[in-house]
Amino acid sequence: MVADAAGPTDGQTVLFLHGSGQSRGSWRKALLEAARRGFRAIAPDLRGHGDSDWSPDGVYSLELLVADLRNVIRQAGGEPVLVGTSAGATMSMIVAASPPPPVRATVLIDISPTPQMEGIAEVRAFMGSAREGFASLEEAADAVAAYLPQRSRPNDTRGLERNLRFRDGRYYWHWDPEVFFQMSGAPTQIEKSLAALRQAAKTLTVPTLYVRGGKSNVVTEEGARAFLELVPHAQYANIAGAHHMVAGDANDAFNDAVSDFIGGLS
Repeated sequence: MVADAAGPTDGQTVLFLHGSGQSRGSWRKALLEAARRGFRAIAPDLRGHGDSDWSPDGVYSLELLVADLRNVIRQAGGEPVLVGTSAGATMSMIVAASPPPPVRATVLIDISPTPQMEGIAEVRAFMGSAREGFASLEEAADAVAAYLPQRSRPNDTRGLERNLRFRDGRYYWHWDPEVFFQMSGAPTQIEKSLAALRQAAKTLTVPTLYVRGGKSNVVTEEGARAFLELVPHAQYANIAGAHHMVAGDANDAFNDAVSDFIGGLS
């Protein structure tokens, strides 16, 4: 697995875990800000994403991803704080709930035992919309702008290019297409993830910050309350104006919430 790291080596380790179809680049601003605030920040590309290896058999089960995360924690050393969004949050929750917990705390972003299936369908549709690739970086930028209208379309596409790979004259998202096929072809995958979330909630005892995007199409306020009923000790931060990709939509507010939470750990 490939990862970015920043910050003092003696600072509290914070592991940032992205969601399906993303990469470690999704955390770039959060990673640098965490380092600036004195944390040892690490953001890996999950299996099949970014520059990390693809599964040789094309399997991306939750069990494999959780095993990968355990290995990352062992390599990082100490008791990190896990910061996970979407699928990365589910993985983080499962690992943090295992006795004895190998982490100090966890930040879980935009997950719920009762997600909005329409929102998940929108995520799937975007992931599957470019299976044939893009003719240019501009075309890819247009697709992202259409999917994320709340964000300004960047004039500089170099950041976007880091999330793409160039092959046979076209640009493709920098993750294994099998990730999408398994998401789109197996509703049981979602059911398994939700069952794992509910099971993990029974034994999750580490300090937890639960973060929801105020305009998320995946987790409603009712969905957030359903999560908090399962994990009543969790602190709650509703990031106004942010959609499902909270850190990218409201990075400053997100960083403040996470830093305040970690700073308050005893």
